[in-house]
Amino acid sequence: MAKSGITTQGLRTAIERSGYYPGLVSEAVEAAVGQEPVASYLVHQETTFDANEVRRHVTVLVLTASRFIVSHTDEQAADDSSPTPYATTSTESVKIGRISSVVVSRVVANPEAYTPGTLPREVVLTIGWGAVSRIDLEPAACGDPNCEADHGYTGSSTADDLSLRVSEAGDGPDTVKQALAFAQALSEATAAAA
Repeated sequence: MAKSGITTQGLRTAIERSGYYPGLVSEAVEAAVGQEPVASYLVHQETTFDANEVRRHVTVLVLTASRFIVSHTDEQAADDSSPTPYATTSTESVKIGRISSVVVSRVVANPEAYTPGTLPREVVLTIGWGAVSRIDLEPAACGDPNCEADHGYTGSSTADDLSLRVSEAGDGPDTVKQALAFAQALSEATAAAA
């Protein structure tokens, strides 16, 4: 990772502040970023409840001048493959020009009283670059409720390689602001690459 700049130091601090295996996460992110300066970032640590287990994971999104980098780290309980708990971390590097969509969904309370600049209650950031597509199919039907003919199927194809939700209640207002700032920087970068 580039060794200078406020954004790079901010990224390191955010990874350390998450408290989630900061040495492991930082090493993976730094290896993926290399010497490129960091233009924007988002660190999101999340705790989930899976059956009788509490599981944590962290996602780090990084924007450089030429790439969008996703790093994700999960912890695993001891199992047949490992007698001790372990973590799995992965990174993906995507050229900015490959990003096909950046969707920002904002949830606001009391929309009738909304004032521009007010922080949303939650933000969902969905980014697509063509690595994962989902097809949702359902039986097609006509308007006749008594029709028994086979009308085939209808559906939609959705590219949603990454979807990340942050909320003011769960993650705090600073994380929501950071998510919006990252989304704007990524949108601007993809527009410039087009």
